[in-house]
Amino acid sequence: MNDGSNKEVGKRITRREFVARLGRGASACALVGVSAALFARGDEQELVWQIDPFKCTQCGLCQTECVLDQSAVRCAHDFQMCGYCKFCFGFFRDDALELTEGAENQACPTGAITRKFIEDPYYEYTIDRDLCIACGKCVKGCNQFGNGSLYLQVQQDICLNCSECAISAACPANAFVRVPADRPYFVKHLGPDELARSYPMR
Repeated sequence: MNDGSNKEVGKRITRREFVARLGRGASACALVGVSAALFARGDEQELVWQIDPFKCTQCGLCQTECVLDQSAVRCAHDFQMCGYCKFCFGFFRDDALELTEGAENQACPTGAITRKFIEDPYYEYTIDRDLCIACGKCVKGCNQFGNGSLYLQVQQDICLNCSECAISAACPANAFVRVPADRPYFVKHLGPDELARSYPMR
């Protein structure tokens, strides 16, 4: 009897065992692939939507294009840039009849900006975020005739962070950008050059 032939027969496996081994191999490969994908995803930095205030043209689409009933975009105020003007074009209409808080004199259609006397001739302007509808009228006035301290920003606690932002798709100035979730807001007084260094994806 040939012992070598008996050893050869002993090495043979059935079709069922072969398929089972193949399945185990495929499962192992799949597990490695999923683990690698999760590891890679963990390395990726989470990004959120934001508006570049130096690209924004206050077109008004932030108010109407958001998937939410009330836009996730609201007006922000950089007090370091504000001139505390008595006649603030962000607060008053450019054709205001008098410098009073009457609704007919205000640029904001919802009265979201409040005006507080500090000392002559200075006034402080604050935004009621709940009343703001992101129409951009105050921002346009402040940018055209003032220091530009008012600007639109996506409010991260309201935004759904859609993979494709509807406002971004409609924005004619490409002002919507993706920024790191741990630094989701632009500080306008830093200027465009500093923002470009801090947020290279702009």
